[in-house]
Amino acid sequence: MNFEILKKNHLTRNIIIGIIVIALITTLILNFTRAKYRTTQSVPLINGTITYIPYDLNIVAIYQENEAGGYDEVDVVPTSGYALNTSESYCAVDDVKDENITIEYVDGKINILGTSQKGTKCYLYFDIFRTASEVILADKTIQERASFSSVLTSNTNGVIYQAPDGEGTSYYFAGNTTENWLSFAGFYWRIIRINGDGTVRIIYNGTSTSTTGTSTQLSGISAFNNLSNSNMYMGYMYTSGYVHGLGKSSTIKGRVDEWYQNNIANNKKYTSKISITTGFCGDRSNYRNTTGTTSGGGTGTTTTYYGAYIRLDAFKEVIRPTYDCPYNEDLYTVDGAGIGNEALTYPVGLITADEVVYAGGRLGSNNSSYYLYTNQQYWTMSPYYYAGSQAYLLEVHWDGYLTYYYSGGSCGIRPVLNLKADVQLSGTGTSTDPFIVN
Repeated sequence: MNFEILKKNHLTRNIIIGIIVIALITTLILNFTRAKYRTTQSVPLINGTITYIPYDLNIVAIYQENEAGGYDEVDVVPTSGYALNTSESYCAVDDVKDENITIEYVDGKINILGTSQKGTKCYLYFDIFRTASEVILADKTIQERASFSSVLTSNTNGVIYQAPDGEGTSYYFAGNTTENWLSFAGFYWRIIRINGDGTVRIIYNGTSTSTTGTSTQLSGISAFNNLSNSNMYMGYMYTSGYVHGLGKSSTIKGRVDEWYQNNIANNKKYTSKISITTGFCGDRSNYRNTTGTTSGGGTGTTTTYYGAYIRLDAFKEVIRPTYDCPYNEDLYTVDGAGIGNEALTYPVGLITADEVVYAGGRLGSNNSSYYLYTNQQYWTMSPYYYAGSQAYLLEVHWDGYLTYYYSGGSCGIRPVLNLKADVQLSGTGTSTDPFIVN
């Protein structure tokens, strides 16, 4: 009797132990499985690596551009000589494109982020690498503008213009073009020109492709400088008593820097695409009177006429804009060691009046049919003249024409950046398919 009781107790104990063991194994399996689906995995290929969060991800196909412009299906990720076409590449769940999934191509690796469902399938397209200028200039007819005596309002799609600058040749957009849209850092931009060093100068257009209204500029308006009763307030940067001083920031520079710090500076993905060796021209040189004779000293309250006044004056028969910038008037960043004056905190500035004229604008002439028209008034960084205890700079007015405005007046702000020459672009430049910085 005692033996039978012991045998039953032993059996009960074994059953309990077995249940505990099974529970532990089940828990371990579940935790491992969950951990697997939470952890980013890397799958090495013949060349390159695809990094992804494995929610049953399926790389269905990899396509590589050929010399004829078509695509060949391949089984490797290219490690050099190609750029991911983010417009063509996509991931789908149940054959429906998932807009929440982002695909990046960095150093021979594909980063697929945002996958959250099983059955995700991805299709990757790679284009032959081309410099930014090659992409922008593709299929464009290159022309020169012979005269700037009138505004340019014609449809210029398919055309890009050229002019010399201090680094070589600039290729610039002008007129009523719709092919210079670019998406970068969460904002839309219009391409002003390809600089002579191959970098790409762009002007802010906000978070949409609307071409008019306050959405095309930063929130709020600003004086160029809150004070205007001295020549020094002509400068984007200035020092009291100096013609070309760089000791202090203008009011508008403070606003532009604040925007850059909040939206660009803390994101390495963005800052890695921006040139720190291409400057911004704040031309306070060539101060002359209307007869061409040197006038004033550019300091204090002496009447002084600046370079833009001579080149762009609406009452002169010949208007000659330039992309060249006088020595010490091209502003560079501190990070651009050994380049220029190293005066700027961040590599961001404003458009120049000369660039507005190249684009199709003119002093005193309305133009609502060129790409810089926004039905708003916004600052350039070009001084015009100082007289009557007022500093006057040039701005783009409501009707699209250039005009002068006193430094303490309020206008809109459209930051300007220079993208590196080796950035990778996809897209065609239209508002529905803008160039995208990959």
